Amino acid sequence: MVLDLLLIGLAITLEPIPVTAFILLLSAERGVRKGLVFILAWLACLVVVLALVVFATGGTPPPSRSAPSTAALAGKIAIGVGLIAYGEHKRRSLRRPRTRPPKPPAWAARLNEVSYWTAAGLAVLLQPWGLVAAGCATVVDADMSQATTVLTLFGFCLLATASLLCMELYATFAPRAAQDRLGRLRAWMEGHQDQTIVVISLLIGLWLVGKSIYQLTT
Repeated sequence: MVLDLLLIGLAITLEPIPVTAFILLLSAERGVRKGLVFILAWLACLVVVLALVVFATGGTPPPSRSAPSTAALAGKIAIGVGLIAYGEHKRRSLRRPRTRPPKPPAWAARLNEVSYWTAAGLAVLLQPWGLVAAGCATVVDADMSQATTVLTLFGFCLLATASLLCMELYATFAPRAAQDRLGRLRAWMEGHQDQTIVVISLLIGLWLVGKSIYQLTT
């Protein structure tokens, strides 16, 4: 479980769409405060969905080869297949010639005007829900009677938010340098967004499918 959550948390924190949106949010008026609201809502969303899974399982992992255990593995396979399909779709779209550069989403142009509530809503909307679902399916095996499990879940939430936290701290304590460097990072992300999504989706999808099939057959 620890390795799975480590990989999934790393994939979530590197997802280019929320990272790009967060950089745009930081450049808006009162961007640091709006960024903090975004992070708090992002974290709260992760904590709530994980808490619901732990509540559903009672904090005890299901016995091996039981119906709940098999269902969780089947769910991970389904999520993995979905990620692979999505990554392959994106990969094929990269091979098609483009007659004009892609347009930024309409909401990106209005980030300077968003309220704190809207910033919180964006955090929920832009969560990479496929990866979050993979994390939830993994947490089914969590044994909450062990302190290491609690630390693992805390570390997962922290890792999944790490990129946002780093940018928020950078913009808070070095605003001028952050504006320039985060602007360059955003430009790179926008130019390599699809490629990054392809790599993350295929790697995590293949990992989930391969490991889950192995656990089902051994």
